Amino acid sequence: MPFHTAEATMWQLVQRHTGQVGYRRGVKAEGLSATPAVIDCSGWVALLLNEAMRAKNDAAGRPLFRADDMRALHTWSDRMIDVIETRTAFVLAGQHMTMSKLPRCATLGLKIGEPAWANNHPRPRGITHIVQVVRRPEDDAPFVSESFGGSVAPGISLTPLAQWLAQMQPHLRAGDTWAVDPFRLAGRSPLSPR
Repeated sequence: MPFHTAEATMWQLVQRHTGQVGYRRGVKAEGLSATPAVIDCSGWVALLLNEAMRAKNDAAGRPLFRADDMRALHTWSDRMIDVIETRTAFVLAGQHMTMSKLPRCATLGLKIGEPAWANNHPRPRGITHIVQVVRRPEDDAPFVSESFGGSVAPGISLTPLAQWLAQMQPHLRAGDTWAVDPFRLAGRSPLSPR
């Protein structure tokens, strides 16, 4: 089932904030109101997904996405992957994450290094970064949108999915990557697995 309203909403947010918002660990959507604007990786993905899900609910005139599922996405990167996987019973890992196998708008978690801050916050898979696949409406081209801190151009960036997957090959080969499909949360009944 296509989610064109959701995809268009994410693309609009990406166009508004890419290259305009910096990165700061631990800062969520409220950081967009700061001067200068900042947000961390999980805050950015949670914002993209929640706005997309709200737009889809509004367009449908009914709640396709449950409020508790949307609230559960306001968390850290490792927990977000776990929540979506648990509630949808779907995950791809490592080298199974290919252009042809990834869901249209997958959410991807990565284990990138062993940062000192993670010592006090153990993460079951070691996931320390999360990104979102978004689609350009004109041609349906997939891109990765992420907020990342680093020495070069920190903040929200946009990379063609094929290029991003090529850059991440060492992580894919090591099995340090996971993909979930947040849009499988649509229409989940109250009795579905949590």
